[in-house]
Amino acid sequence: MKNNVSSMSVYAPTYPDEVFDSIGQQIQQHAHERGDHPALITDQTIISWRTLLTQVNQIANRLRAEGLQTGDSVAALSENSANYVALYLGTLVAGGCMVPLSGMASPEALALMLADCEARFLFVSSKNRDLLSEFRPQLENLSDNQILALDEEQAGIGQYLNDWLSGASETADPAEVTLDDAFNIIYSSGTTGTPKGILHDYRFRQRQMARMSRFGLDGDAINLVSTPLYSNTTLVSVLPTLFYGGTLVLMPKFDAYQFLELAERHRVTHAMLVPVQYQRILAEPDFDRFDLSSFKLKLCTSAPLRAEVIADAMARWPGNIREVYGLTEGGISTCLDCAAYPDKWESVGLPTEGAQVRVIDDQGHELPQGEIGEIVGRAISMMRGYVNRPEQTAEMLWTSPEGEVFYRSGDMGRIDEDGFIYILDRRKDMIISGGFNIYAVDLEQALLAHPAVADAAVIGIPSDHWGETPLGLVVRKSDHNDSEASILEWANARLGKSQRLAAIEVRDGLPRSTIGKILKRELRAPYWSK
Repeated sequence: MKNNVSSMSVYAPTYPDEVFDSIGQQIQQHAHERGDHPALITDQTIISWRTLLTQVNQIANRLRAEGLQTGDSVAALSENSANYVALYLGTLVAGGCMVPLSGMASPEALALMLADCEARFLFVSSKNRDLLSEFRPQLENLSDNQILALDEEQAGIGQYLNDWLSGASETADPAEVTLDDAFNIIYSSGTTGTPKGILHDYRFRQRQMARMSRFGLDGDAINLVSTPLYSNTTLVSVLPTLFYGGTLVLMPKFDAYQFLELAERHRVTHAMLVPVQYQRILAEPDFDRFDLSSFKLKLCTSAPLRAEVIADAMARWPGNIREVYGLTEGGISTCLDCAAYPDKWESVGLPTEGAQVRVIDDQGHELPQGEIGEIVGRAISMMRGYVNRPEQTAEMLWTSPEGEVFYRSGDMGRIDEDGFIYILDRRKDMIISGGFNIYAVDLEQALLAHPAVADAAVIGIPSDHWGETPLGLVVRKSDHNDSEASILEWANARLGKSQRLAAIEVRDGLPRSTIGKILKRELRAPYWSK
């Protein structure tokens, strides 16, 4: 791996007798054993495994012909599509490291991510062409020949994928990779400095795929994908479905009514959703008229699913729900089987197989059962580290008295007498809106850069549409009288789409502790107690 990360099998336990089948090798069998079985369904188009693997192998062979080496990064900026899935798999078959990028990130952040991962290629959908134009001048290490159009010919972008593949060999020739080789890099969002790139290796993904297959995400699964491929939430369910030869039904953009239509039409068995999606789907007026009897399991992650939403879904939506709690970095891994534990719906479940979860205080001392502190965890899947960020990697580690390395979650919680984990608060004031993480500090720095703002705090407040949404609280400088609307417009113009503030409120002052910390719990209380 060319990126600056440790060459060790970091932190995750290793097993000398671990059997390894790379996804690049595994999926080749599907073209032979189940060539006519649907691999992808998009709109009204059904793509068989044989057809998909033909394109995947062409992509892999062309990438290698263009000089891609094992561990080199290939980035994509796109909504969900068949070509995107083929690119993802083709990169892995070639031995590359996939870097899915968010179209909700700011142009500045995207340029920094591409430089950080030393991307050799960038594939862009037509929807993101204008976004690319905003940071294209900053991509000094990518020539026009290395930036390609993913879904159609586009002015201002290099060759269209299908043209680029003209003449490429369809022969299957997966690269030799090891458990320690790079699989993907998932970037956090941010507007200050280079976002953190979370590096997963094949060990991380193989163990995760095996665990998720026990939930039925295998060759028989029909998995409706309505969250974007740049999110680890999505990959948790997508990768095992592909690895075991199942079927993905792809939604470029989530819509509750369309989700229900697709689920009924294609007899969907599985879906990974975030809490706000459950709320929107269940609130759809026509929900009860759809035939959802094919569902075996719905998964939920990214934020705790409220007990009342679980109760509604369990009563009206066939199939079980499993709530998964963890970090994109790995380490922490819990699961709540909602059918088996109806009295524990306020929790995020029990540690998964091979995982340990503990709670520590501010000094790093382990707390006894029932006490509230920061949740730390250790599991069979743990990232290799943050790319080029050894100090930040070290900051998230906690070493137990037994000498084992745990990951710090930044979440406050407790463990009950039965071992179930409860999330109570977010230590770093992270806001989860529509399933995506928003860090308040980024929004606050944008506000504080405004010439009229003397002080600022950003908190998450309830939102029927997004679950929660960021609200900016500002103190104006005494010689300024800028309106709330003008400050809001100014700040949002400098933030990524997923970070934008819902509103601004002007305050005379912000409550602070004796050591100067803004008391955000006090600021949030009036909104969450309504």
